[in-house]
Amino acid sequence: MTDILIVDDHDLVRTGLKNILGGSRGFNIVAEASTGEEAIRLTRKLEPDLVLMDVGLPGLSGLETTERILKAQPEVKVIVLTAHSEPPLPARLLDSGASGYLTKACDAEELIRAVQKVAAGERYIGADISQQLAISLLPGTPQSPFQELTSRELEITLMLTQGMKMQSIAEVLNVSPKTVATYKYRIYDKVGVSSEVELLRQALRHGLVSADV
Repeated sequence: MTDILIVDDHDLVRTGLKNILGGSRGFNIVAEASTGEEAIRLTRKLEPDLVLMDVGLPGLSGLETTERILKAQPEVKVIVLTAHSEPPLPARLLDSGASGYLTKACDAEELIRAVQKVAAGERYIGADISQQLAISLLPGTPQSPFQELTSRELEITLMLTQGMKMQSIAEVLNVSPKTVATYKYRIYDKVGVSSEVELLRQALRHGLVSADV
């Protein structure tokens, strides 16, 4: 039996995933979480075999949450299930130790197949993600301006595009507001923007976030 923790900030999505996976033999949904902080706490407490993780969580994003979970509990398997298929998020999450990456456009059969494979110790990357990753490596392919960001810069970018203030970001990441400000302007310089509005526009244009952010 594979114990699964579902992490998504939308009740309807969690209910749908629970119905799909809970109705399949061999899967046991042990808990649900709507934030990264809650996911970390529940993973530590319940020690699930697998975490199904959304990226666009309020506060601590799925990227940072995945990294923290796997640093503390490397035996846990994480499958990312998100609307974001554009670089650099898939590569960063896979590099951080995620065992699978699917978009929410996948069907129930693919989701079940991915969970089965990852639970068995394999990796699973959806066909659309694989295509995006392959295309991004081709010579002459235009690169996203977010490709040059470090994982921490990417995490702060996701928070800024949610409209979070620097003080709130500092509290979530346990750093000083001054440190967040330094990261913020470093991000502006790398991406080529001068305001949070421009940063959001670039994030939308390059598929880093979706329009319902």
